[in-house]
Amino acid sequence: MPGPRLTLYVDTVSPFAYEAYYILRNDPVFKKCEIIYVPIFLGGVMKACGNIPPIKVKNKDKWISVERVRWARLFSIPMDEETPDGFPPLTLLIMRTLCALTVLYPGSQGQGKLTKALDALYHAYWVEHKKTNEKEVLAGILGKVLGEEDAGKVMEMAGKEGKELLGESTDRALADGAFGLPWFVATNGEGKTEAFWGVDHLGQVTAHLGLEKPKMGGWKAML
Repeated sequence: MPGPRLTLYVDTVSPFAYEAYYILRNDPVFKKCEIIYVPIFLGGVMKACGNIPPIKVKNKDKWISVERVRWARLFSIPMDEETPDGFPPLTLLIMRTLCALTVLYPGSQGQGKLTKALDALYHAYWVEHKKTNEKEVLAGILGKVLGEEDAGKVMEMAGKEGKELLGESTDRALADGAFGLPWFVATNGEGKTEAFWGVDHLGQVTAHLGLEKPKMGGWKAML
């Protein structure tokens, strides 16, 4: 019988996608789960769905900052309490570049390099408040993670191969029902697939996958 499988769609602009990503990457609950991370453009999803960005909704703009810090504290996720200047940034170049990385290195090797790049980019933006959407900053971060040669390659590929794959992946997320992030597509050992939205629904994700949800820490707050 195949083990549980999980796809997480990500965009570095979303604090809640970062928190979901961090939990999946670091919590032992998911150690037996096959996880695929897929870079998409959240702005494209929001536009296609007619969804209003939370930052433009009265009171919700303030609430999301409070809520992201709450979840970060519950799961000991590195995240500065202050919102980065200029939030939300346009992450199109970042996401195209990450897609280009998976073109250059497909399969499990690409996932390994993608997660290292995401680790660095999430930390740089949400902890250090670096302007990761600026080309020079992005190139510098990727150079440290991938090496200067590969970083140069993926930056160069972002405009064509990365752009094409980002469009395809964003369309795939929409086809999977996404209207925001984090969006999970979970397949359990019986082959049944369901989708879930929101870091606060990770408890439902674990139940569907047949994973044992801890009764301590941030898990006590999970649906």
